[in-house]
Amino acid sequence: MKIAIAMGTRPEIIKLAPIIKKLPKKLTTIIFTGQHYDFEMSLKFIDQLGLREPDYKIKLTKLQNTTTDRATQIGEIMINLAKIFTSINPDTVIVQGDTNTVLSSSIASIKCNIPVSHVEAGLRSYDWRMPEEHNRIAVDHISEFLFAPTHKNKSILKNEQVHGKIFVTGNTSIDAVNENIHRIEKMKTLSYDSDDFVLLTLHRGENVDDKKILSGIIKGLIDSKVKIVFPLHPRTYKKLKQFGLYSKIENLKTISILPPIGYFDMLYLMKKCNHIVSDSGGIQEESTSKHIRKKVLVLRTSTERTEAIDSGYAELIGIKSSMITKSIRKNFDTSFNLSKNPYGIGHTSQKIVNIMKKTFD
Repeated sequence: MKIAIAMGTRPEIIKLAPIIKKLPKKLTTIIFTGQHYDFEMSLKFIDQLGLREPDYKIKLTKLQNTTTDRATQIGEIMINLAKIFTSINPDTVIVQGDTNTVLSSSIASIKCNIPVSHVEAGLRSYDWRMPEEHNRIAVDHISEFLFAPTHKNKSILKNEQVHGKIFVTGNTSIDAVNENIHRIEKMKTLSYDSDDFVLLTLHRGENVDDKKILSGIIKGLIDSKVKIVFPLHPRTYKKLKQFGLYSKIENLKTISILPPIGYFDMLYLMKKCNHIVSDSGGIQEESTSKHIRKKVLVLRTSTERTEAIDSGYAELIGIKSSMITKSIRKNFDTSFNLSKNPYGIGHTSQKIVNIMKKTFD
């Protein structure tokens, strides 16, 4: 069994780490594509999670997050990966999620006659504005092995008549939380005396790249008048500065701005906070862990994690300022009726590794 694992962003590193740790080192090649080139958003997480250095690290020339550069970035990653895949000739390439790295790796893999194994298959938002939706649909239809987090995801894949074999496994984000939650006190750098704050994360292009939308979100947050802790994504910081919005929040007593933070500080804030306001997909999953169990108000008009909504862990609140304000105030100090975790109990990575061994040994 020879496995190649391609990853290039923070969430991919976090969600693939449990699989990497369970695969034999001598039979596994780790490739970092460089999609998240900022150390604080990528390689820092490899260090924190105790993973070994990638066997290959690609340095990209197209780093800006523009439409043109996204297309060029995908091509550049493909060219680099085709050379690596041809050299190592693995039995399969494992990819996770819906990033440009996932699409690039999958196309390069199948064109090198190497089967694609897609972790977190079958998610759909049905929102064509999202580049991730294009990526996940394309990858699902060229993958040989599809690891669906839920039975709903499996049903979506079957209805689309995908080519590959489908396995319902849960989500590795739960594995990652389970494996690392006990290390928070040792690894975190933050400390808050009380839990009377809302955790905010904001980074998606459809939210931060549009001045009108971003202005409305910021207004809704300010008008809520609750204490907000805001780890600031580099992309969001750039846009807040560009649109003249950063000055509106940098000196507010109610909003505490933090630089990009590591995985353990994020786990700490999720566990500590009152509730979460976010446009992140991964946080909608992590919040369902038995170790966190926090409500997430989703700053989007659609989500591909509908299971989190159905089970009471998440609520779509949209992007209108008045609704954001109302939802934050309504949910502060509100008890939630949460059902069991829809993404499994933390055995996902072992299930995937067992399938890989059975298939390729």
